[in-house]
Amino acid sequence: MKYIIINKPFEVLTQFTDEEGRSTLKDFVPVAGIYPVGRLDYDSEGLVLLTDDKQLQHRLSDPKFKVEKTYWVQVDDVPADEALTRLRLGVQIKGGKTTPAKVRLMEGELKVWERSTPIRFRKNIPTSWLEIKISQGMNRQVRRMTAAVGYPTLRLIRPSIGPISLGTLQPGEWRELTPEEVEQLKGIAKGSSGSGNSGVRSKSFGAGNKGRKSGGKGGFRKQIN
Repeated sequence: MKYIIINKPFEVLTQFTDEEGRSTLKDFVPVAGIYPVGRLDYDSEGLVLLTDDKQLQHRLSDPKFKVEKTYWVQVDDVPADEALTRLRLGVQIKGGKTTPAKVRLMEGELKVWERSTPIRFRKNIPTSWLEIKISQGMNRQVRRMTAAVGYPTLRLIRPSIGPISLGTLQPGEWRELTPEEVEQLKGIAKGSSGSGNSGVRSKSFGAGNKGRKSGGKGGFRKQIN
């Protein structure tokens, strides 16, 4: 079985083919026969898990296992305490009410890679970063959550899924999971805690890492969403 994570860049589809010619995972990972676990929006960045382990893929995608996903969210302005409380309790969005989330305002400017297309800049309105942890999977959920409390999302990065984190992977870089990490994922699939010890901190992503980057093509079958 193959177990791979990639730091999906901005404006890359979480699939391997696209009739419109947009960039896909095929442009970065030259490994055949693997498929994404869940999805990450075209305009979002960060960790995507790829595997050919169909049972694990199914169980990690099943909401009943409540696998916790962490997001770093850059928003307009600095959210008031009341807005953060609403996010923690759950807010009404298209598709239903969200379950309680873990939300905190991150201190200072988060040091991450530059996005290929910078966010819009407004001189008189600052931006801030939130860390939001959820186990749901509604369509564009995090963006709709922050918009519902009055703070639109400008940029969204997923640094971790359960105990698995990006570490120092830069956009477009990927690596195979270690045997220990695979066992952690299988533990989640059996219904154990979905959070684990991700080691996620507000730190700079260094360029020197042990992952691999490739523009190779690879022979993928068409992904089934």
